[in-house]
Amino acid sequence: MISRLRGAPVAYDANGLVLDVGGVGYRLAATPRAVKKADGAAEVTLETHLHVREDALQLYGFADAGERELFEQLLAVNGVGPKVALAIVSGYSPGELRRAIVREDPALFESIPGIGRKTAQRVVLELKEKIAPLAPVEEAPHLGAGDGHMVARDALVELGYTAVEAEKRLAETDPDLPPAERVRQALRAA
Repeated sequence: MISRLRGAPVAYDANGLVLDVGGVGYRLAATPRAVKKADGAAEVTLETHLHVREDALQLYGFADAGERELFEQLLAVNGVGPKVALAIVSGYSPGELRRAIVREDPALFESIPGIGRKTAQRVVLELKEKIAPLAPVEEAPHLGAGDGHMVARDALVELGYTAVEAEKRLAETDPDLPPAERVRQALRAA
């Protein structure tokens, strides 16, 4: 199995990128973070997953091992194929997705385009036991980026938005801003 590639990014499009490794161009369906990592770099190392079907071999590219690990866990969920798993991993950081699973919060998944209520609930249900041992590490007492996201989302819910609407509004804001400023941006976009 191909688990990592290092090479020169030579082409980009909406579906991913082409990585030239020793004169061979590998086409990767990649997460936005992987494409961003490769953008403008002379050489880049990406974590990969080779998905084998009877009619095709498809490579998926990830910025780090955390993205790939979560992608592979999602593939084990009933009804989640590689395209849906890639959409989920592309929607939020692995830390935010793991926190949503631990907190049994399917609304974060529902806010990802193409992910419905049943799929979101199934992901949370089937992965919570696999992710739960990580909960003490993930739920550190300091306010991390994912916790700031939850604070902003909870504030919008208190203002009358549903959790799904709040997630959609926050997706249009800068994730590096403090929660209060993200709420302001979300309200201005309303």
